[in-house]
Amino acid sequence: MDDWVAELRGGRPEAAWDLCLARYRRLIFSAIRHYAQDYDDVMDIFARVCEALRADDLRRLRCYVDQPDHRARFSTWLVTVVRHLTVDWFRHRDGRRRLSTVAARLPPLQRRIFEHVFLDRRSHVEAYELIRANGTSGLTFGEFLVELRATYAVVIDGRRGRVLRELAGPPPPLPPPEAADDGEPAERRELVQQLLGSLSAQDRVALELHIVEELPAEQIARVLGLPNAKAVYNRVHRALAVLRARLAQGGLQRHDV
Repeated sequence: MDDWVAELRGGRPEAAWDLCLARYRRLIFSAIRHYAQDYDDVMDIFARVCEALRADDLRRLRCYVDQPDHRARFSTWLVTVVRHLTVDWFRHRDGRRRLSTVAARLPPLQRRIFEHVFLDRRSHVEAYELIRANGTSGLTFGEFLVELRATYAVVIDGRRGRVLRELAGPPPPLPPPEAADDGEPAERRELVQQLLGSLSAQDRVALELHIVEELPAEQIARVLGLPNAKAVYNRVHRALAVLRARLAQGGLQRHDV
């Protein structure tokens, strides 16, 4: 048992804090410097981290110590806590107005993506549905992903890049390499897009997340509010059956979907 843990369990929080800080001070500074380079920023964030960890008689530390089965080492847990506190400090200091200046050079659609994903901290799927519901109903999920990746490329570049990346989560995966052009008529591509647009919003998103982004069914279920992975598979299977039937009516073969 670590000495600081023994002091904390013995009802001596001040002694526990002194021992904990002496042991992990360098680790805390290292985690902060991953996001902040300015000396004053680093010291202000360090003060904020110490204040948060000492609050309520070391409540955060107690929560970790009192867990019967730790899934992460204390050092890993501590770095995660420091990272969240650092990002929150930047958000509090900069506020929406300063962060919004990052979006000033973005095109209108990417600016809306920035507001939903980076400022409002919505998921990519939520941002897509909000944008579609507010005047961009013709936007496909594939087109949205292209704009989303372009937004990330601009926003996470530069001094605040790491912080902004933390606000929005990981960028969307790159699309698989496109197959060589086999002379597919433009009419066929247009028909496929029209058929995808004819699906319900939930069926369309379930299909695109499963086929295009290759997300696990369990994660798609959480995103869409479905009860379980089986419900996702059922929805995707039903949507594919609808698309195949409509493609057949349009003169395309079953293997096209």
